[in-house]
Amino acid sequence: MSKRKPPGRPPFDPRRAKGAPTEPILFSQPPADVSPTSGALPPEAAAGARAPVAEEPLVLSVSDLTRLVRDAIKRQLPGTLYVVGQISNISRPAGGHIYLTLKDEESEVRCVMWRSDAALLKFAPADGLEVIATGEVDVYEPRGQYQFYIRRLEPRGVGALELAFRQLKAKLEREGLFDPARKRPIPAIPRRVAVVTSLTGAAIRDILQTINRRFPCITVYVYPVKVQGEGASAEIADAIRRLNAARESLGGIDVMIVGRGGGSLEDLWAFNEEAVARAIHASAIPIISAIGHEVDFTIADFVADLRAATPTAAAELVAPLLVDLIGGLDTQAHRLMRAVLGRVETCRAQLAVVERCEWFRDPLSRLGQKHQRLDETTGRLRLAMSKRLVACRTTLHDTEVRLTRVRPEVQLAQRRERLAKIEHRLRWALGHCNLMKERSLAAAELRLKASSPDRLTHTGRLLLGELDGRLTRAVARAHADRERLVSGMEARLAAGSHEAILNRGFTITRRREDGKIVRSSADAAPGNRLVTRTARGEIESRVESTPSPESTE
Repeated sequence: MSKRKPPGRPPFDPRRAKGAPTEPILFSQPPADVSPTSGALPPEAAAGARAPVAEEPLVLSVSDLTRLVRDAIKRQLPGTLYVVGQISNISRPAGGHIYLTLKDEESEVRCVMWRSDAALLKFAPADGLEVIATGEVDVYEPRGQYQFYIRRLEPRGVGALELAFRQLKAKLEREGLFDPARKRPIPAIPRRVAVVTSLTGAAIRDILQTINRRFPCITVYVYPVKVQGEGASAEIADAIRRLNAARESLGGIDVMIVGRGGGSLEDLWAFNEEAVARAIHASAIPIISAIGHEVDFTIADFVADLRAATPTAAAELVAPLLVDLIGGLDTQAHRLMRAVLGRVETCRAQLAVVERCEWFRDPLSRLGQKHQRLDETTGRLRLAMSKRLVACRTTLHDTEVRLTRVRPEVQLAQRRERLAKIEHRLRWALGHCNLMKERSLAAAELRLKASSPDRLTHTGRLLLGELDGRLTRAVARAHADRERLVSGMEARLAAGSHEAILNRGFTITRRREDGKIVRSSADAAPGNRLVTRTARGEIESRVESTPSPESTE
Protein backbone atom coordinates (compact mmCIF):
# COMPACT_ATOMS: atom_id res chain seq x y z
CA MET A 1 0.00 0.00 0.00
CA SER A 2 1.58 3.30 -1.05
CA LYS A 3 1.99 6.09 1.46
CA ARG A 4 0.34 9.46 0.79
CA LYS A 5 2.84 12.30 0.58
CA PRO A 6 2.41 15.06 3.18
CA PRO A 7 0.79 18.25 1.94
CA GLY A 8 3.18 20.94 0.83
CA ARG A 9 3.60 23.86 3.21
CA PRO A 10 2.51 27.22 1.67
CA PRO A 11 4.98 30.08 1.60
CA PHE A 12 4.86 32.67 4.32
CA ASP A 13 2.16 35.34 3.84
CA PRO A 14 2.13 38.26 6.35
CA ARG A 15 -1.56 38.93 5.64
CA ARG A 16 -2.45 35.41 6.72
CA ALA A 17 -0.32 35.68 9.86
CA LYS A 18 -2.61 38.34 11.32
CA GLY A 19 -5.46 35.91 11.49
CA ALA A 20 -3.46 33.07 13.05
CA PRO A 21 -5.47 30.97 15.54
CA THR A 22 -4.86 31.62 19.22
CA GLU A 23 -6.00 28.18 20.50
CA PRO A 24 -3.44 25.28 20.65
CA ILE A 25 -3.59 23.01 17.63
CA LEU A 26 -1.85 19.82 16.65
CA PHE A 27 1.33 20.42 14.72
CA SER A 28 0.24 17.93 12.06
CA GLN A 29 -2.97 19.87 11.20
CA PRO A 30 -2.74 21.86 7.91
CA PRO A 31 -3.97 25.46 7.76
CA ALA A 32 -7.68 25.87 7.20
CA ASP A 33 -7.33 27.52 3.85
CA VAL A 34 -4.99 24.94 2.33
CA SER A 35 -6.29 21.74 0.81
CA PRO A 36 -4.83 18.61 2.49
CA THR A 37 -4.09 17.06 -0.88
CA SER A 38 -2.76 20.08 -2.72
CA GLY A 39 0.00 22.61 -2.10
CA ALA A 40 -1.66 25.43 -4.12
CA LEU A 41 -1.60 28.98 -2.74
CA PRO A 42 -4.71 30.98 -1.85
CA PRO A 43 -5.91 33.22 -4.65
CA GLU A 44 -4.74 36.43 -3.00
CA ALA A 45 -1.34 34.90 -2.20
CA ALA A 46 -1.00 33.66 -5.79
CA ALA A 47 -1.91 37.09 -7.13
CA GLY A 48 0.67 38.68 -4.87
CA ALA A 49 3.28 36.21 -6.07
CA ARG A 50 2.57 37.03 -9.75
CA ALA A 51 2.71 40.79 -9.22
CA PRO A 52 5.87 42.34 -10.70
CA VAL A 53 8.41 43.67 -8.23
CA ALA A 54 9.82 47.01 -9.20
CA GLU A 55 12.04 47.40 -6.16
CA GLU A 56 15.75 46.69 -6.14
CA PRO A 57 16.66 43.14 -4.88
CA LEU A 58 17.42 43.01 -1.13
CA VAL A 59 20.79 41.50 -0.24
CA LEU A 60 20.79 39.77 3.18
CA SER A 61 23.48 38.23 5.33
CA VAL A 62 23.06 34.71 6.64
CA SER A 63 22.23 36.06 10.11
CA ASP A 64 19.61 38.43 8.69
CA LEU A 65 18.03 35.62 6.68
CA THR A 66 17.92 33.39 9.76
CA ARG A 67 16.27 36.13 11.83
CA LEU A 68 13.68 36.74 9.09
CA VAL A 69 12.85 33.02 9.02
CA ARG A 70 12.63 33.00 12.81
CA ASP A 71 10.29 36.01 12.88
CA ALA A 72 8.18 34.46 10.12
CA ILE A 73 7.79 31.22 12.06
CA LYS A 74 6.96 33.13 15.24
CA ARG A 75 4.23 35.12 13.44
CA GLN A 76 2.86 32.19 11.47
CA LEU A 77 2.62 29.55 14.19
CA PRO A 78 0.77 29.73 17.49
CA GLY A 79 2.64 29.93 20.78
CA THR A 80 1.64 26.42 21.87
CA LEU A 81 1.74 23.33 19.68
CA TYR A 82 1.08 19.66 20.32
CA VAL A 83 3.27 17.23 18.41
CA VAL A 84 2.73 13.46 18.33
CA GLY A 85 5.75 11.35 17.46
CA GLN A 86 8.16 8.62 18.43
CA ILE A 87 11.33 9.40 20.42
CA SER A 88 14.72 8.56 18.94
CA ASN A 89 18.35 9.59 19.52
CA ILE A 90 17.60 10.81 23.04
CA SER A 91 20.48 12.15 25.12
CA ARG A 92 20.72 13.84 28.51
CA PRO A 93 24.15 15.44 29.15
CA ALA A 94 25.45 16.43 32.56
CA GLY A 95 23.74 19.84 32.28
CA GLY A 96 20.32 18.21 32.69
CA HIS A 97 18.81 19.31 29.35
CA ILE A 98 17.21 16.66 27.14
CA TYR A 99 17.93 16.48 23.41
CA LEU A 100 15.85 14.16 21.26
CA THR A 101 14.28 13.63 17.85
CA LEU A 102 10.55 13.20 17.27
CA LYS A 103 9.74 11.25 14.13
CA ASP A 104 6.91 9.54 12.33
CA GLU A 105 6.84 7.36 9.22
CA GLU A 106 7.82 10.20 6.87
CA SER A 107 9.76 12.94 8.70
CA GLU A 108 11.49 13.95 11.91
CA VAL A 109 12.23 17.13 13.90
CA ARG A 110 14.93 17.97 16.43
CA CYS A 111 13.63 18.80 19.93
CA VAL A 112 15.05 20.33 23.11
CA MET A 113 13.68 20.22 26.64
CA TRP A 114 15.36 22.52 29.14
CA ARG A 115 16.49 21.29 32.53
CA SER A 116 13.77 23.12 34.50
CA ASP A 117 11.04 21.38 32.47
CA ALA A 118 12.85 18.01 32.42
CA ALA A 119 13.00 18.00 36.23
CA LEU A 120 9.17 17.87 36.34
CA LEU A 121 8.96 14.64 34.32
CA LYS A 122 7.44 11.74 36.20
CA PHE A 123 8.70 9.09 33.76
CA ALA A 124 11.97 8.43 31.96
CA PRO A 125 11.82 9.16 28.20
CA ALA A 126 13.39 6.43 26.10
CA ASP A 127 13.98 5.64 22.44
CA GLY A 128 10.95 4.12 20.72
CA LEU A 129 8.39 5.64 23.13
CA GLU A 130 5.45 7.41 21.44
CA VAL A 131 4.70 10.71 23.20
CA ILE A 132 2.70 13.92 22.94
CA ALA A 133 5.03 16.92 23.20
CA THR A 134 3.73 20.39 24.14
CA GLY A 135 5.85 23.39 23.24
CA GLU A 136 6.76 25.86 20.53
CA VAL A 137 8.84 26.03 17.37
CA ASP A 138 11.85 28.31 17.16
CA VAL A 139 15.01 28.68 15.07
CA TYR A 140 18.44 27.81 16.45
CA GLU A 141 20.39 30.67 14.85
CA PRO A 142 24.01 29.31 15.12
CA ARG A 143 23.02 26.38 12.85
CA GLY A 144 20.14 27.95 11.00
CA GLN A 145 17.76 25.06 11.77
CA TYR A 146 14.34 25.05 13.37
CA GLN A 147 13.77 23.08 16.58
CA PHE A 148 10.79 22.21 18.73
CA TYR A 149 11.27 23.39 22.32
CA ILE A 150 9.29 21.07 24.62
CA ARG A 151 7.68 22.38 27.79
CA ARG A 152 5.70 19.27 28.69
CA LEU A 153 6.03 15.63 27.61
CA GLU A 154 3.44 12.90 28.08
CA PRO A 155 3.39 9.30 26.86
CA ARG A 156 0.69 8.56 24.35
CA GLY A 157 -1.86 5.92 25.30
CA VAL A 158 -0.80 5.76 29.00
CA GLY A 159 -0.52 8.45 31.65
CA ALA A 160 2.85 9.85 32.66
CA LEU A 161 2.41 8.74 36.26
CA GLU A 162 1.34 5.26 35.20
CA LEU A 163 4.36 4.93 32.91
CA ALA A 164 6.71 6.24 35.61
CA PHE A 165 5.19 3.72 38.04
CA ARG A 166 5.81 0.83 35.61
CA GLN A 167 9.37 1.95 34.81
CA LEU A 168 10.38 2.35 38.46
CA LYS A 169 8.73 -0.93 39.44
CA ALA A 170 10.59 -2.81 36.70
CA LYS A 171 13.90 -1.16 37.68
CA LEU A 172 13.59 -1.94 41.41
CA GLU A 173 12.40 -5.48 40.70
CA ARG A 174 15.54 -6.12 38.62
CA GLU A 175 17.65 -4.87 41.54
CA GLY A 176 15.94 -7.31 43.95
CA LEU A 177 14.13 -4.78 46.20
CA PHE A 178 10.90 -6.83 45.94
CA ASP A 179 12.53 -10.16 46.76
CA PRO A 180 10.35 -11.99 49.34
CA ALA A 181 13.46 -13.58 50.86
CA ARG A 182 14.62 -10.23 52.27
CA LYS A 183 11.31 -9.38 53.97
CA ARG A 184 11.45 -9.61 57.77
CA PRO A 185 8.69 -10.91 60.08
CA ILE A 186 6.65 -8.45 62.12
CA PRO A 187 6.95 -8.90 65.94
CA ALA A 188 3.86 -10.53 67.44
CA ILE A 189 3.73 -8.20 70.48
CA PRO A 190 5.74 -5.03 69.78
CA ARG A 191 6.56 -2.65 72.61
CA ARG A 192 7.35 0.47 70.60
CA VAL A 193 5.83 1.45 67.24
CA ALA A 194 6.81 4.40 65.03
CA VAL A 195 4.25 5.96 62.68
CA VAL A 196 5.35 8.10 59.70
CA THR A 197 2.33 10.00 58.36
CA SER A 198 0.60 13.36 58.41
CA LEU A 199 -0.78 14.77 61.67
CA THR A 200 -3.77 16.32 59.90
CA GLY A 201 -4.98 13.24 58.09
CA ALA A 202 -7.48 10.61 59.15
CA ALA A 203 -4.83 7.88 58.99
CA ILE A 204 -3.06 8.91 62.24
CA ARG A 205 -6.39 9.06 64.11
CA ASP A 206 -7.40 5.62 62.87
CA ILE A 207 -4.02 4.12 63.79
CA LEU A 208 -3.95 5.62 67.31
CA GLN A 209 -7.56 4.75 68.06
CA THR A 210 -7.09 1.17 66.87
CA ILE A 211 -3.89 0.66 68.89
CA ASN A 212 -5.43 2.19 72.07
CA ARG A 213 -8.52 0.05 71.64
CA ARG A 214 -6.71 -3.21 70.96
CA PHE A 215 -3.46 -2.96 72.99
CA PRO A 216 -2.90 0.30 74.93
CA CYS A 217 0.41 -0.97 76.34
CA ILE A 218 2.25 -0.11 73.11
CA THR A 219 4.30 3.09 73.02
CA VAL A 220 3.67 4.97 69.77
CA TYR A 221 6.15 7.50 68.27
CA VAL A 222 4.62 9.73 65.62
CA TYR A 223 6.91 11.37 63.06
CA PRO A 224 4.83 13.98 61.16
CA VAL A 225 5.60 14.41 57.45
CA LYS A 226 3.94 15.68 54.29
CA VAL A 227 2.24 12.84 52.46
CA GLN A 228 1.49 14.59 49.18
CA GLY A 229 2.74 17.50 47.14
CA GLU A 230 6.23 18.74 46.36
CA GLY A 231 8.93 17.58 48.78
CA ALA A 232 6.71 14.93 50.41
CA SER A 233 8.84 11.98 49.22
CA ALA A 234 12.02 13.58 50.56
CA GLU A 235 10.39 14.13 53.99
CA ILE A 236 9.14 10.53 54.14
CA ALA A 237 12.55 9.08 53.20
CA ASP A 238 14.30 11.38 55.69
CA ALA A 239 11.88 10.36 58.45
CA ILE A 240 12.59 6.65 57.85
CA ARG A 241 16.35 7.26 58.00
CA ARG A 242 16.10 9.42 61.14
CA LEU A 243 13.98 6.86 62.99
CA ASN A 244 16.50 4.12 62.13
CA ALA A 245 19.34 6.28 63.41
CA ALA A 246 17.51 7.16 66.67
CA ARG A 247 15.99 3.77 67.49
CA GLU A 248 18.62 2.93 70.13
CA SER A 249 18.19 6.27 71.89
CA LEU A 250 14.40 5.72 71.89
CA GLY A 251 14.80 2.36 73.59
CA GLY A 252 14.35 0.31 70.45
CA ILE A 253 11.61 0.49 67.79
CA ASP A 254 10.07 -2.88 66.99
CA VAL A 255 8.06 -1.93 63.89
CA MET A 256 7.34 1.15 61.75
CA ILE A 257 4.10 2.06 59.96
CA VAL A 258 4.43 4.28 56.87
CA GLY A 259 1.20 5.38 55.27
CA ARG A 260 -1.65 7.78 54.66
CA GLY A 261 -5.34 7.76 53.77
CA GLY A 262 -6.84 7.19 50.36
CA GLY A 263 -6.64 9.50 47.35
CA SER A 264 -5.96 9.70 43.64
CA LEU A 265 -2.81 8.46 41.96
CA GLU A 266 -1.39 11.98 42.10
CA ASP A 267 -2.14 12.24 45.84
CA LEU A 268 -0.39 8.91 46.54
CA TRP A 269 2.56 9.65 44.23
CA ALA A 270 4.97 10.51 47.08
CA PHE A 271 5.01 6.79 47.97
CA ASN A 272 5.92 5.89 44.36
CA GLU A 273 9.19 7.84 44.44
CA GLU A 274 12.51 5.99 44.25
CA ALA A 275 13.89 7.80 47.32
CA VAL A 276 11.11 6.39 49.53
CA ALA A 277 11.55 2.88 48.12
CA ARG A 278 15.29 2.86 48.76
CA ALA A 279 14.83 4.28 52.29
CA ILE A 280 12.38 1.44 53.09
CA HIS A 281 14.78 -1.12 51.64
CA ALA A 282 17.68 0.23 53.72
CA SER A 283 15.66 0.35 56.96
CA ALA A 284 16.78 -1.94 59.77
CA ILE A 285 13.32 -1.65 61.37
CA PRO A 286 10.55 -3.85 59.87
CA ILE A 287 8.14 -1.59 57.95
CA ILE A 288 4.41 -1.99 57.29
CA SER A 289 3.04 0.06 54.40
CA ALA A 290 -0.52 1.36 54.92
CA ILE A 291 -1.25 3.58 51.94
CA GLY A 292 -4.69 4.43 50.61
CA HIS A 293 -7.47 1.90 50.31
CA GLU A 294 -7.40 -1.82 49.62
CA VAL A 295 -7.28 -1.34 45.83
CA ASP A 296 -4.40 1.16 45.94
CA PHE A 297 -0.90 -0.22 45.28
CA THR A 298 2.30 1.82 45.42
CA ILE A 299 6.00 1.08 45.05
CA ALA A 300 6.34 1.34 48.84
CA ASP A 301 3.88 -1.59 49.21
CA PHE A 302 6.14 -3.86 47.14
CA VAL A 303 9.33 -2.90 49.03
CA ALA A 304 7.88 -2.94 52.56
CA ASP A 305 8.13 -6.03 54.73
CA LEU A 306 4.32 -6.23 55.00
CA ARG A 307 1.47 -4.45 53.20
CA ALA A 308 -1.71 -3.45 54.97
CA ALA A 309 -4.83 -2.65 52.98
CA THR A 310 -5.58 0.47 55.09
CA PRO A 311 -3.98 2.34 58.01
CA THR A 312 -6.53 0.73 60.32
CA ALA A 313 -5.53 -2.71 59.07
CA ALA A 314 -1.89 -1.83 59.72
CA ALA A 315 -2.72 -0.94 63.33
CA GLU A 316 -4.60 -4.23 63.71
CA LEU A 317 -1.56 -6.13 62.36
CA VAL A 318 0.70 -4.40 64.88
CA ALA A 319 -1.47 -4.40 68.00
CA PRO A 320 -2.98 -7.71 69.17
CA LEU A 321 -6.27 -7.70 71.11
CA LEU A 322 -5.56 -7.32 74.82
CA VAL A 323 -8.67 -9.38 75.67
CA ASP A 324 -7.40 -12.22 73.51
CA LEU A 325 -3.98 -12.06 75.16
CA ILE A 326 -5.49 -12.09 78.65
CA GLY A 327 -7.74 -14.99 77.71
CA GLY A 328 -4.76 -16.80 76.27
CA LEU A 329 -2.78 -16.19 79.47
CA ASP A 330 -5.63 -17.60 81.56
CA THR A 331 -5.76 -20.68 79.35
CA GLN A 332 -2.00 -21.09 79.63
CA ALA A 333 -2.19 -20.70 83.42
CA HIS A 334 -4.80 -23.47 83.67
CA ARG A 335 -2.76 -25.70 81.39
CA LEU A 336 0.38 -24.98 83.45
CA MET A 337 -1.43 -25.79 86.70
CA ARG A 338 -2.65 -29.09 85.28
CA ALA A 339 0.85 -29.92 84.05
CA VAL A 340 2.40 -29.15 87.47
CA LEU A 341 -0.16 -31.28 89.32
CA GLY A 342 0.40 -34.14 86.89
CA ARG A 343 4.16 -33.87 87.39
CA VAL A 344 3.75 -33.99 91.18
CA GLU A 345 1.62 -37.12 90.97
CA THR A 346 4.18 -38.77 88.71
CA CYS A 347 6.99 -37.97 91.18
CA ARG A 348 4.96 -39.38 94.06
CA ALA A 349 4.42 -42.63 92.19
CA GLN A 350 8.13 -42.87 91.39
CA LEU A 351 8.98 -42.26 95.08
CA ALA A 352 6.62 -45.07 96.14
CA VAL A 353 8.35 -47.45 93.73
CA VAL A 354 11.75 -46.46 95.09
CA GLU A 355 10.61 -46.94 98.67
CA ARG A 356 9.58 -50.52 97.86
CA CYS A 357 13.07 -51.26 96.45
CA GLU A 358 15.32 -53.74 98.40
CA TRP A 359 18.22 -51.28 98.57
CA PHE A 360 16.20 -48.96 100.72
CA ARG A 361 14.73 -51.76 102.93
CA ASP A 362 18.05 -53.63 103.87
CA PRO A 363 21.13 -51.77 102.54
CA LEU A 364 23.64 -53.75 104.83
CA SER A 365 22.75 -57.10 103.25
CA ARG A 366 23.31 -55.66 99.79
CA LEU A 367 26.70 -54.34 100.98
CA GLY A 368 27.71 -57.80 102.31
CA GLN A 369 26.94 -59.35 98.94
CA LYS A 370 29.18 -56.81 97.28
CA HIS A 371 32.02 -57.65 99.70
CA GLN A 372 31.66 -61.38 98.92
CA ARG A 373 31.78 -60.68 95.17
CA LEU A 374 34.92 -58.58 95.72
CA ASP A 375 36.67 -61.50 97.56
CA GLU A 376 35.82 -63.90 94.73
CA THR A 377 37.16 -61.49 92.14
CA THR A 378 40.40 -61.03 94.14
CA GLY A 379 40.97 -64.81 94.23
CA ARG A 380 40.47 -65.14 90.49
CA LEU A 381 42.86 -62.27 89.92
CA ARG A 382 45.63 -63.89 91.99
CA LEU A 383 45.25 -67.22 90.10
CA ALA A 384 45.45 -65.41 86.79
CA MET A 385 48.60 -63.58 87.93
CA SER A 386 50.29 -66.90 88.84
CA LYS A 387 49.49 -68.41 85.43
CA ARG A 388 50.75 -65.32 83.71
CA LEU A 389 54.03 -65.42 85.65
CA VAL A 390 54.66 -69.09 84.64
CA ALA A 391 54.04 -68.23 81.00
CA CYS A 392 56.49 -65.33 81.20
CA ARG A 393 59.21 -67.53 82.69
CA THR A 394 58.74 -70.09 79.87
CA THR A 395 59.03 -67.32 77.27
CA LEU A 396 62.22 -66.03 78.94
CA HIS A 397 63.85 -69.49 78.80
CA ASP A 398 63.07 -69.89 75.10
CA THR A 399 64.54 -66.45 74.44
CA GLU A 400 67.79 -67.34 76.23
CA VAL A 401 68.13 -70.48 74.04
CA ARG A 402 67.68 -68.40 70.87
CA LEU A 403 70.21 -65.83 72.10
CA THR A 404 72.78 -68.62 72.65
CA ARG A 405 72.48 -69.55 69.00
CA VAL A 406 73.23 -66.02 67.87
CA ARG A 407 76.30 -65.38 70.04
CA PRO A 408 79.05 -63.25 68.34
CA GLU A 409 81.69 -66.03 68.19
CA VAL A 410 79.19 -68.43 66.59
CA GLN A 411 78.13 -65.81 64.05
CA LEU A 412 81.81 -64.97 63.32
CA ALA A 413 82.69 -68.61 62.57
CA GLN A 414 79.71 -68.89 60.24
CA ARG A 415 80.74 -65.71 58.43
CA ARG A 416 84.36 -66.97 57.99
CA GLU A 417 83.17 -70.24 56.46
CA ARG A 418 80.87 -68.40 54.08
CA LEU A 419 83.70 -65.99 53.15
CA ALA A 420 86.05 -68.92 52.29
CA LYS A 421 83.46 -70.42 49.96
CA ILE A 422 82.93 -67.05 48.26
CA GLU A 423 86.73 -66.62 47.86
CA HIS A 424 87.01 -70.03 46.15
CA ARG A 425 84.19 -69.23 43.71
CA LEU A 426 85.72 -65.84 42.98
CA ARG A 427 89.13 -67.33 42.13
CA TRP A 428 87.56 -69.86 39.79
CA ALA A 429 85.54 -67.11 38.11
CA LEU A 430 88.66 -64.92 37.65
CA GLY A 431 90.60 -67.82 36.05
CA HIS A 432 87.78 -68.62 33.69
CA CYS A 433 87.42 -64.92 32.79
CA ASN A 434 91.17 -64.59 32.06
CA LEU A 435 91.06 -67.64 29.79
CA MET A 436 88.19 -66.19 27.81
CA LYS A 437 89.92 -62.81 27.49
CA GLU A 438 93.14 -64.47 26.22
CA ARG A 439 91.17 -66.29 23.53
CA SER A 440 89.46 -63.06 22.51
CA LEU A 441 92.83 -61.29 22.38
CA ALA A 442 94.33 -63.94 20.06
CA ALA A 443 91.36 -63.69 17.70
CA ALA A 444 91.66 -59.89 17.69
CA GLU A 445 95.36 -60.13 16.91
CA LEU A 446 94.63 -62.28 13.85
CA ARG A 447 92.02 -59.78 12.66
CA LEU A 448 94.42 -56.89 13.25
CA LYS A 449 97.14 -58.55 11.17
CA ALA A 450 94.67 -59.09 8.37
CA SER A 451 93.90 -55.34 8.40
CA SER A 452 97.42 -54.02 9.13
CA PRO A 453 98.44 -50.51 7.94
CA ASP A 454 101.12 -51.82 5.54
CA ARG A 455 98.57 -53.92 3.67
CA LEU A 456 96.07 -51.06 3.61
CA THR A 457 98.80 -48.64 2.43
CA HIS A 458 99.81 -50.92 -0.44
CA THR A 459 96.22 -51.31 -1.56
CA GLY A 460 95.68 -47.54 -1.33
CA ARG A 461 98.78 -46.83 -3.40
CA LEU A 462 97.59 -49.13 -6.17
CA LEU A 463 94.17 -47.47 -6.16
CA LEU A 464 95.76 -44.01 -6.11
CA GLY A 465 97.95 -44.84 -9.13
CA GLU A 466 94.95 -46.00 -11.11
CA LEU A 467 92.96 -42.87 -10.20
CA ASP A 468 95.97 -40.64 -11.09
CA GLY A 469 96.15 -42.13 -14.58
CA ARG A 470 92.45 -41.74 -15.15
CA LEU A 471 92.57 -38.14 -13.93
CA THR A 472 95.54 -37.30 -16.22
CA ARG A 473 93.75 -38.70 -19.27
CA ALA A 474 90.53 -36.83 -18.40
CA VAL A 475 92.40 -33.52 -17.96
CA ALA A 476 94.16 -33.98 -21.30
CA ARG A 477 90.89 -34.66 -23.10
CA ALA A 478 89.22 -31.63 -21.46
CA HIS A 479 92.23 -29.42 -22.37
CA ALA A 480 92.09 -30.51 -25.99
CA ASP A 481 88.36 -29.82 -26.15
CA ARG A 482 88.84 -26.33 -24.70
CA GLU A 483 91.67 -25.58 -27.18
CA ARG A 484 89.47 -26.57 -30.14
CA LEU A 485 86.61 -24.40 -28.76
CA VAL A 486 88.91 -21.39 -28.29
CA SER A 487 90.36 -21.79 -31.80
CA GLY A 488 86.89 -21.79 -33.33
CA MET A 489 85.88 -18.71 -31.37
CA GLU A 490 89.09 -16.89 -32.42
CA ALA A 491 88.38 -17.67 -36.06
CA ARG A 492 84.82 -16.34 -35.77
CA LEU A 493 86.03 -13.21 -33.94
CA ALA A 494 88.72 -12.60 -36.58
CA ALA A 495 86.17 -12.98 -39.37
CA GLY A 496 83.88 -10.45 -37.77
CA SER A 497 86.52 -7.85 -36.71
CA HIS A 498 86.81 -4.42 -38.39
CA GLU A 499 90.32 -5.25 -39.69
CA ALA A 500 88.86 -8.15 -41.70
CA ILE A 501 86.18 -5.84 -43.01
CA LEU A 502 88.82 -3.28 -44.00
CA ASN A 503 90.81 -5.99 -45.77
CA ARG A 504 87.78 -6.70 -47.93
CA GLY A 505 87.91 -3.10 -49.25
CA PHE A 506 85.69 -1.20 -46.81
CA THR A 507 86.79 2.06 -45.08
CA ILE A 508 85.86 4.04 -41.94
CA THR A 509 85.55 7.82 -42.21
CA ARG A 510 85.63 10.08 -39.16
CA ARG A 511 85.58 13.83 -38.65
CA ARG A 512 88.94 15.00 -37.38
CA GLU A 513 87.37 17.64 -35.10
CA ASP A 514 85.42 15.28 -32.84
CA GLY A 515 86.21 11.77 -34.16
CA LYS A 516 82.56 11.08 -35.00
CA ILE A 517 81.94 8.44 -37.69
CA VAL A 518 80.44 9.85 -40.89
CA ARG A 519 77.51 7.63 -41.81
CA SER A 520 75.79 9.95 -44.33
CA SER A 521 76.38 13.17 -46.22
CA ALA A 522 74.43 15.01 -43.54
CA ASP A 523 77.21 14.23 -41.02
CA ALA A 524 79.80 16.23 -43.06
CA ALA A 525 79.63 19.91 -43.86
CA PRO A 526 81.76 21.86 -46.31
CA GLY A 527 85.11 22.67 -44.79
CA ASN A 528 85.17 19.66 -42.46
CA ARG A 529 88.39 17.67 -42.43
CA LEU A 530 87.86 13.95 -42.66
CA VAL A 531 90.15 11.00 -41.88
CA THR A 532 89.48 7.80 -43.84
CA ARG A 533 90.99 4.59 -42.46
CA THR A 534 91.81 1.73 -44.84
CA ALA A 535 93.42 -1.69 -44.35
CA ARG A 536 96.90 -0.22 -45.19
CA GLY A 537 96.69 3.26 -43.59
CA GLU A 538 94.70 6.49 -43.28
CA ILE A 539 93.73 9.16 -45.85
CA GLU A 540 93.02 12.74 -44.80
CA SER A 541 90.60 14.88 -46.91
CA ARG A 542 88.52 18.03 -46.80
CA VAL A 543 84.81 18.37 -47.72
CA GLU A 544 84.22 20.85 -50.56
CA SER A 545 80.49 20.40 -50.89
CA THR A 546 77.67 17.99 -49.98
CA PRO A 547 74.64 17.11 -52.11
CA SER A 548 71.15 18.10 -50.86
CA PRO A 549 68.94 15.37 -49.41
CA GLU A 550 66.41 15.72 -52.32
CA SER A 551 69.04 15.04 -54.93
CA THR A 552 70.33 12.12 -52.95
CA GLU A 553 66.93 10.59 -52.94
